Amino acid sequence: MKSIETIATVSKDGKITAQLPLDIPEGEHQVVIVIDEKLLAEEVETEKKKASLKFSAYPVGLVSESLTFRREDLYAND
Repeated sequence: MKSIETIATVSKDGKITAQLPLDIPEGEHQVVIVIDEKLLAEEVETEKKKASLKFSAYPVGLVSESLTFRREDLYAND
């Protein structure tokens, strides 16, 4: 039995891809997969932080309230 620690990538359809040392012969092997819950929790937390960035309009007084951005207001008739 040989123990290998590496990083694996899991796709949306549940397939796993991992880089193994070259001394592992090709073919089918019985493997044990351990998911590090701490690493998984950190990734989920990072995704939550990315999703929580929401920007809203903040009036700074550069544009008057009556100004519109219709095409007719932006371009001349010629």
